[in-house]
Amino acid sequence: MKTIQVENLKCGGCANTIKKGLISIDGIETVDIVIETSEVTIQSEDEVVIESAIKKLSSMGYPLVGDSNSVLKKAKSFVSCAAGKINQEN
Repeated sequence: MKTIQVENLKCGGCANTIKKGLISIDGIETVDIVIETSEVTIQSEDEVVIESAIKKLSSMGYPLVGDSNSVLKKAKSFVSCAAGKINQEN
């Protein structure tokens, strides 16, 4: 199990997108998200899988706290958030 803190996690739409994106990675059993603390917990013991998850988070606009949080990443997180809200309502 690995808990990481990410940037740009604002709401349930973001959480929905993150969960959906990470569950699609082979080797990740479950994903738990705490919006208030911007924490994502990944159920996997495989470091390669965890690194894949971190790269996926960054590509969706949710880089690790302390990593580069460029305007492009913020924009990606906005789009991911909106998509997550739409999918949450369906």
